[in-house]
Amino acid sequence: MEKTMRIKYHSDEIEKLEYIAGKSDWIDLRVAENVTLQKGEFRLISMGISVQVPDGYEMLLAPRSSTFKNFGLIQTNSLGIIDESYCGDHDIIRMPVYATRDTELHVNDRICQFRIFEHQPHIVFEEVDALGNQDRGGFGSTGKN
Repeated sequence: MEKTMRIKYHSDEIEKLEYIAGKSDWIDLRVAENVTLQKGEFRLISMGISVQVPDGYEMLLAPRSSTFKNFGLIQTNSLGIIDESYCGDHDIIRMPVYATRDTELHVNDRICQFRIFEHQPHIVFEEVDALGNQDRGGFGSTGKN
């Protein structure tokens, strides 16, 4: 089912949002400014857009798999969450980054990606003495003998 997301571009230089055919249903965001960062520096990098996420949905913002290798950047909040209340003309999407080495970003570099998800349903928590299921071996045990 298609959903409509309204987008305001704050730069004529960045490429418009689009799916990369046959690759993924995540959508890449592009840097809207030239940025030079020194090792150890923090910065909010503008993606040059404001959006109105469809009602009942939220946007998850994550680094692209190549962002650390190509730019030495780590997204400081690990995963950004943008809900439908962050929808004003000046609510510009930014990626909070920490530079692990000196690096440069240029307009249209792709450093993060997003997808939208429906809000989580309301969950009722039921306390029990035991779950009654077989253990898998604990955290980090997958693939170990």
